[in-house]
Amino acid sequence: MPKQWVIPDIHGCVRTLRALIEQLVIPAKDDTLYFLGDFVDRGPDSKGVLDYVMGLEDQGYNIVALKGNHEEFFVKAWEEEQQARGFLFLKKTNKSKAQWMPHGGREALESFGTTDLSKIPVHYIDWMRKLPLYHITGNFLLVHAGLNFNIEDPFQDTHSMLWIKDYRIIPSKIENRRLIHGHVPVSLDFIDIAVNSPGYPFVDLDNGCYMVNRPGYGNLPALELQSMELKVQPNLDMD
Repeated sequence: MPKQWVIPDIHGCVRTLRALIEQLVIPAKDDTLYFLGDFVDRGPDSKGVLDYVMGLEDQGYNIVALKGNHEEFFVKAWEEEQQARGFLFLKKTNKSKAQWMPHGGREALESFGTTDLSKIPVHYIDWMRKLPLYHITGNFLLVHAGLNFNIEDPFQDTHSMLWIKDYRIIPSKIENRRLIHGHVPVSLDFIDIAVNSPGYPFVDLDNGCYMVNRPGYGNLPALELQSMELKVQPNLDMD
């Protein structure tokens, strides 16, 4: 039976991602790889991560890639850069870029070998822009950050799918599916408890791949949805 692997926030750590997929997950062509977003920023090679995942798509692997808040950051900053035209040829301040840069944007631009955001090739922007915000597969609902359960239809709040950090799940509003997300780094012990507790309404898979100096963090996991097998790859990028 084909396997379904869920991989959380990669944050520019392409060597770690390659090792996870090629040495631990080892997907067959009929398996599916689900990515929970935040491919870019913070780590050293955002471009390499995008190239690798897009390359898997080109090779015919089944890829479902969701949008994270860092893709949203990147796209908004790029779009504002294209539109920034000021009076008497003075360029307007790109507020989105100013917000993005200290949250990993600087490292992302470096991975493309430029400090000029407008020089980022448009096909990367198009790919990130078109990423869906959530995906349902069987008894699981996959999303980057979570859902706003304080409204009647949580799927109407697209901002929360990318950014929310604190919420109480109301299972009936998602047809009693188990929610799997990233966005908020948690310890490997916490992930292991959630994965191995069938009654737990959610699994936060983000172990803060780039947080190598924090005990219990700094790994990139992959969760297989049918067996609930967890593979864990320690970070190889952050020296």
